[in-house]
Amino acid sequence: MEAFTPVSAVTGGIMIGAAAALLLLLIGRVAGISGIVGGLIPPRRKDAAWRVAFLAGLVLAPAVYTFGGSRAPSVSIDAPFAVVLVGGLLVGFGSRLGAGCTSGHGVCGIGRGSPRSLAATGIFMATAILTVFLTRHVWGS
Repeated sequence: MEAFTPVSAVTGGIMIGAAAALLLLLIGRVAGISGIVGGLIPPRRKDAAWRVAFLAGLVLAPAVYTFGGSRAPSVSIDAPFAVVLVGGLLVGFGSRLGAGCTSGHGVCGIGRGSPRSLAATGIFMATAILTVFLTRHVWGS
């Protein structure tokens, strides 16, 4: 494993958990990204401000990180644009079908002890494991 970084992984996990817990404790909302974005389409005046602030934090955090002197990791996507586009659409469809995204179910739902989130996260993980197994060991990509 060439990118094993336990300290930054634990730090990031603590920060994600703290943000999710604070959002739930302070305003009673779950930090699932699909739900946050979905609540802006169409925008509802009463809760648009916190949604925009949360999303702005997600977008601005890497800029603050690099402005502070750290180097952002390089990202390369080795797939054609059409594959990325179809994948994004499938993720969006799946998050609507599953009544939430992986972050909402995995981080927030399991933390609240939601049976639906436990089932959804189990299905997400099983699907991911099966997909990696098939693409790497059966079809050999």
